[in-house]
Amino acid sequence: MAVQIQYEGFLSAVASRVYQFVVVDTSLGISRKFTVKVQSESFGSSPLKFQDGPPISFERLKQELQNESQEKHAAIHLTIGQFDIQDYLNRHYPRKGAHAHKKAPAA
Repeated sequence: MAVQIQYEGFLSAVASRVYQFVVVDTSLGISRKFTVKVQSESFGSSPLKFQDGPPISFERLKQELQNESQEKHAAIHLTIGQFDIQDYLNRHYPRKGAHAHKKAPAA
């Protein structure tokens, strides 16, 4: 299944931001709407930034679509959890020194 994921924007509420996407199955010409909710406190209680909202939501939706099958369709309303946030931060903002190599002493 060849799909295109299109970001449509977000709705901001007191307790969360809800990111909206349209997924188009290009081979069938069918489109579906999805939402991904991120709790507002996630942006203040972790290094997650507001500008990370669309990409973390996109990645979560993409993961859900990859796990989709004929028997199990992707959920249309998704939520970003603490595991998703930690995984995203580890991949996009690796800790400094985590992969640093020691320099050889000067001769």
